[in-house]
Amino acid sequence: MTLLVGFAPDGRGKGVLHLAAMLARSSGDDLVVVAIIPAPWPPSPARVDAEWRAEVERAAHDALDRARERLPADLPARYLVRHARSTPAGLLEMAEEVDASVIVTGPVGSTTGRLLHSSHVPVAVAPRGFRAPPDARVTRVTAAYGGSDDDLVVAAAGVAARVGASLRVASFAVRARPPFTAGVGRLADNAMEAEWVQEIEARARTALGTIENLPAVPRDLEAVIGHGETWEEALEDVEWHDRDVLVVGSSSIGPLARVFLGSRAAKIVRHAPVPVVCVPRGVAAELAEEAATV
Repeated sequence: MTLLVGFAPDGRGKGVLHLAAMLARSSGDDLVVVAIIPAPWPPSPARVDAEWRAEVERAAHDALDRARERLPADLPARYLVRHARSTPAGLLEMAEEVDASVIVTGPVGSTTGRLLHSSHVPVAVAPRGFRAPPDARVTRVTAAYGGSDDDLVVAAAGVAARVGASLRVASFAVRARPPFTAGVGRLADNAMEAEWVQEIEARARTALGTIENLPAVPRDLEAVIGHGETWEEALEDVEWHDRDVLVVGSSSIGPLARVFLGSRAAKIVRHAPVPVVCVPRGVAAELAEEAATV
């Protein structure tokens, strides 16, 4: 299998290399590091245009040389420069070409945002400032669980078992504080939240019971709920370790074969303190079936 790493042609973005190395060391996959540069449109024979394109390509190759120096030497990797109409388009084309299992990219911005609504393969997002030791491996996989993401949880369990990591099922209860509250309104909110917590805990226990019967089971299993008045607070309410990876699924209203994040998953990705892997529903279903039959 192959991890496709999108590296900025200007050489910025060490975090994406740290995440790629940690994922590759955990999974045993090879790395393809690619710098996407703009294809000229319309094509022009003008000398100034040719000189500019040559300079951009030189800068991209220099950036890949720096990436080669930063990645651990014992990890198999190829380094490529590709022309494309846009960075997301180029990464998706390269993912097809190298049969990538995951696209690894940097913090959420315009490029990552477009990938998260169009990629047909999982996208791993490195949070801003992410760093990991050269020998780091994933030690825990956390699956974001909203009560109906059973395929995603089973898929995450299969991956966790394969890389020797533990599995955690995490749900998030976010309740915004109103500008002013009558006592009865707050009591009603508390009752609704308590009911939701009971239901999500029951569903999480059922999901963990399914995982316990898989052919390969992660070394540890647990379920947690994070509470907060914002998504950031709810995510911070859950304990995180340096070598954690959070897995989220795509929206049920989006295309089956694409990531297409809904509002809940998008907020999780934006505020997560650890790397996030966003998985299309179709891929989650395939991985879940794999985990159940291995």
